[in-house]
Amino acid sequence: MAEAQQEKRAARRFALRIPVAVARGENQEFDESAEIRDVSARGICLYLDAPIAQGSPIGFTLTLPPEITLTESIRVQCKGRVVRVEDNAVEGKMAVAAVIEEYEFLPNS
Repeated sequence: MAEAQQEKRAARRFALRIPVAVARGENQEFDESAEIRDVSARGICLYLDAPIAQGSPIGFTLTLPPEITLTESIRVQCKGRVVRVEDNAVEGKMAVAAVIEEYEFLPNS
């Protein structure tokens, strides 16, 4: 019998299927077709059209909806690093997990 995998996440994870603007790599190539799978205070998992290497820098801007913020929608710009790339593509997209290293709340426009 296999042991149950212990949950290692320290922050609550929210399953969201919302679009996100992603800046990939050092040259900040933008991927406008990316979509979030889930997000927490410390990390994010998203779907990208093209693969990205583990350890690569990544930036993204997303709008957290009122059901997450418990107030109004909030735009957040984040920088981080890719920690895992899942081989199994969903609808032609790769699942990419990244740790959030910096974030900044953006003014509502």
